[in-house]
Amino acid sequence: MPKLPLLFLLLVSSLQMLQMSWFLRQAEAFVVPSSSGSASPCGISLLAERTFDRASSLALFMRYKKKSSIKNKAATGKGFASPAASTVNKSHYTDKFPYSGSIRPGAQSPRRVVVHEKIKLPDYAMNGRPKLGSSSQLLLPWMIEVKTAEEIEMMRASGKLARQVLDLAGRAVEPGVTTDQIDTLVHEAIVAAGAYPSPLNYHGFPKSCCTSVNEVICHGIPDDRALEEGDILNIDITVYLDGYHGDCSEMFVVGGDPDPKARALLQATYDCWIKACQYVQPGREYKEIGAIIEDYVTPLGLSTVRDFCGHGIGKVFQAKPDILHYRNNEPYGRMVAGHTFTIEPMICEESPKVLNWPDDWTATTVDGGRAAQFEHTLLVTPEGVEALTAKNENSLLQFWEKESTVYKGFFIGTSEAAKKKACEINTKIL
Repeated sequence: MPKLPLLFLLLVSSLQMLQMSWFLRQAEAFVVPSSSGSASPCGISLLAERTFDRASSLALFMRYKKKSSIKNKAATGKGFASPAASTVNKSHYTDKFPYSGSIRPGAQSPRRVVVHEKIKLPDYAMNGRPKLGSSSQLLLPWMIEVKTAEEIEMMRASGKLARQVLDLAGRAVEPGVTTDQIDTLVHEAIVAAGAYPSPLNYHGFPKSCCTSVNEVICHGIPDDRALEEGDILNIDITVYLDGYHGDCSEMFVVGGDPDPKARALLQATYDCWIKACQYVQPGREYKEIGAIIEDYVTPLGLSTVRDFCGHGIGKVFQAKPDILHYRNNEPYGRMVAGHTFTIEPMICEESPKVLNWPDDWTATTVDGGRAAQFEHTLLVTPEGVEALTAKNENSLLQFWEKESTVYKGFFIGTSEAAKKKACEINTKIL
C-alpha cells in the first residue's frame, strides 16, 4: 500500500479516537430525553407505541464496548431481572436434574392470551419478542431516560395498579392454595382493570406473574403445587397499563409463622432493601446501591445474588440503568429527577450461586438454601425518592415492617409529600 494513504488513514483514525475520548469524558452528564404524550383529565392517556429517537447519538456509541472484570460484570440476558448465564451446565443432566432443594416443577395450566380491544398490549404479547428498547445495549450504561411530568403520571397509575394486584394476591396465600390459582387471580384482576400482565409471553414466559417458593430465587413459574405451612413465597407482579409498566414484589409466609432462620432472612432482606431505597436522591451514584445491600447482609451471615439485577422501567419493561445488588464499580451514572427504576435485592441464607432449571426460567440457590426478595418501582424526585408501588392503608402489614430497626411501617419515599403521607398511614396501622 502507498505510504500517503496509510498515513492519511492513521491520521483519521487518531482524530476519531481523540473525539471519542473527549465525548466519553463528557457523557456522564448525558441523559436521554423521553418522548412525551398528552394525558387525559384522569391522568391516563392511550399513547401509541414509540421508541426514543436515538439516531443522532447512536453513531457515537456503536463501537464502544465497556470492559469489565469478571468479578464485577453486570448481568445481562433475557428475563425480568437480567439473568446471567447459568452457573450449572444443564447439558450434563438428562432425566434426573439435580434439584438443590425440596421444590419441584408441577403441572402448568395452558398459557392465556389477552385479546381485548380496550387493553393496550406490549409489543411482545403475541410473539414473545420485545422490540422497544432492543437497541439499548448499544448505548452507554449511564444513558438513562428522564420521564416527563405526563409520563410520571402514567407510571403512577401503573404502579398503583401493580400494588393493588400484589395486595390481592398476598391475601390469597394460605396452605393448600396452588401458585396457579394465585396466577389466575392475578391475571383476571389485571385484565379486569384494563391492563396487561407484563410477564405473560415476555421472552416466552408462560404465566402472568412469578411465584418463587423457598429456594427459588426468582422467576418461579406458577403451577399446581399446593403451598405448605412454613413456605416462604415471593410474588412478583408487573402490569402494563396504557403503555407503561409498574413492577413490584413482596414476600409472604404461608401460615403466617416462619421458623427463626426464615424470620431472620426476611427481616434482613427487607431492611437492606429499605436502606437502599432511602439512599436514592438526585446526584448520587447508582453503583452505591449494591454496596449498601451487601454491607448490610454480609455481617449477618447472608449473601446477595449477583446473577440478577434491578432495572430501569417505563414504556420498556427492562431498560437502563442496571441496579446491581452487590458492591461494584460499574459506571451506571448518577441519579437525576425523573429517572424510574427498580431495586429488588435477592438475599440468600447460604450460597448466592444460581442453579437454573431446564425450563430456562426458574432460578434456585445451588445449595437449596432459601432466598427472599422485595421490589419497588422508584421515581427519583427533586427532593429524594418516591415509591410508585408503595403500600396504602388497605395493604397487609407484615412482621418485618413492624419490627424493622431501619424503617417501621410502610415506606412511601423521602420527599416531603411522601413522608407526610407515610406518617398519616403508619399512625393508623402501627
